[in-house]
Amino acid sequence: MKILGISGSPRKGGNTDLLVRRALDVCKKRGADTEFISLAEKRINYWLESARDDVDEILDEMKSSDAIIIGSPTYFASVSGKLKALFDRTLPLRIDNYRLSGKVGGSIAVGGSRNGGQEHVCIQIHNWMLLHEMIVVADRKTAHFGGIAVGRDPGDVLKDKLGISTVENLAKRVFDVTKEMKGD
Repeated sequence: MKILGISGSPRKGGNTDLLVRRALDVCKKRGADTEFISLAEKRINYWLESARDDVDEILDEMKSSDAIIIGSPTYFASVSGKLKALFDRTLPLRIDNYRLSGKVGGSIAVGGSRNGGQEHVCIQIHNWMLLHEMIVVADRKTAHFGGIAVGRDPGDVLKDKLGISTVENLAKRVFDVTKEMKGD
């Protein structure tokens, strides 16, 4: 089982990276192979400028994964612009016989305050997953949309015990549903 984690933050090593890596660590401890992609390290162009960027490499990782966990910082109750540009560029996967259909997906959002719009970010990630016919899961035990944490400065999210628990519960749910879907 392969689980891909994508951090949609333009900030390398920031709170979103930390949380996506935390989710992948939970999955890895349970036996999954994991892969982490930080969009901060990737060149993501818009449709009209799509030549010579890193999107094809990311799409290949998406296709080869059984599950995808996507995290984003909350910018004005929305996903980061870099993540939105990547979402727009995944249309070929949908056109090519829904290549992400049946894969399990979960979302993680980080905001500067407890009610900083993270639920909206999770919904946007879920909507993208639903358009690709993915199986969307949340963190059942803590009744959120996914992993939702609070942090402004890098590392702040590690102090948010409730937020960390939602991320860990989401990771467990992604792993369990993926395992069930694969019949393992």
